[in-house]
Amino acid sequence: MIVTINPGNISGIIHAPTSKSSMQRACAAALLNDGKTMITNPGNSNDDLAALGVIENLGAIYLNNPNELIVESNGVNPVSGEMNCGESGLGIRMFAPIAALSSREIVINGSGSLLTRPMDFFDEIFPKLSIHIESNKGKLPIKIKGPLQPVDITIDGSLSSQFLTGLLMAYGKAATKPVSITVNNLKSKPYIDLTLKVMNDFGYKVINHQYESFEIHPVTQPAAQPIHYMVEGDWSGAAFLLVAGAIAGEITVTGLDVFSTQADKAILQALTMSEAVMSIQEKQIVIGPGKLKAFHFDATDCPDLFPPLVALAAFCEGTTVIEGVGRLAHKESNRGLTLQREFGKMGVEITLQDDLMLVKGGNGVNAASVHSNHDHRIAMACAVAGLKATGSIVIEEAEAINKSYPDFYEDLKKIGVTVD
Repeated sequence: MIVTINPGNISGIIHAPTSKSSMQRACAAALLNDGKTMITNPGNSNDDLAALGVIENLGAIYLNNPNELIVESNGVNPVSGEMNCGESGLGIRMFAPIAALSSREIVINGSGSLLTRPMDFFDEIFPKLSIHIESNKGKLPIKIKGPLQPVDITIDGSLSSQFLTGLLMAYGKAATKPVSITVNNLKSKPYIDLTLKVMNDFGYKVINHQYESFEIHPVTQPAAQPIHYMVEGDWSGAAFLLVAGAIAGEITVTGLDVFSTQADKAILQALTMSEAVMSIQEKQIVIGPGKLKAFHFDATDCPDLFPPLVALAAFCEGTTVIEGVGRLAHKESNRGLTLQREFGKMGVEITLQDDLMLVKGGNGVNAASVHSNHDHRIAMACAVAGLKATGSIVIEEAEAINKSYPDFYEDLKKIGVTVD
């Protein structure tokens, strides 16, 4: 699909999309819950739909009503010997340990860029948990056979916190006595905060020892007690809306929890540093353009913010410095290089220097034809940058947004963007 973004001013009120990070974790917790779970504000992104497919393959039954998802489960009881996580990095890393709670042999697969992303972690860790694993040289597909046996273990958290999320949830279900997971060099700690919040809401007891170790205690879930869980608004997707307001016109964004543990809530810090005009209230954020200036921001714990931050930096006077480039290599694309190339087509100079990204802003954004590189966040970043470009921005493979924010272009139209 080819989408053309035409420059212009924006205004209006827009509701933030549903958080796929929260939604996928809720699906996993609902699968592990013995009984009924009522999930309100469920998401409909490709990653969310993949998560629903996984829990169905692992034995859950769900009914998707408008604004409510009803899940019934008796724990992990696979109905087939396969599960497919689509293109979701969180999905594969979280659901693999959960699937291993079963003694049935399961083949785990994915699609798109997920087929090239490293999964060596499972080769190293699963045998220590009594899980037999056969992998494709550290890549998908992988074949596993449990059941997982929780033991005290030490893992490396430098590549992604998502592996830890899966282990915490699997341990929470399987633990029959207190057991600990020790983590070295944990990245993206706020995402672990989100995992722990979901687990707490579902009745699990995990003690966080300053992100260096996690003590999981056995719990007995009460029988026949439906759990009600509301999925949060998504700070990752909303970051693009907020940046749009900062560069193209005052808008009001609703549906976000300002007390959320989501890592990408840090977009508020970057917008404040750029001197965007912003009013943060409990139920809404009003944001509009200011005399934007360059900023220095550490995105190591929130690497998904790189694309909207680059769009923002393109309109800030001076050179913006963003730390954490090393976290970008194993995303849907190699995002550091992809941002450099696609924004370069629009006349924005980006330099990659060790773990830093330097964005030279304030010189305008040119009309151009760009490519999403099948990366949802690249497509959205280019679209937002196009709101104040010198002419139209044409985005090829623009349907990449379906991975996380399928209503993105329609939402842009609601605030006055001409989208063809």
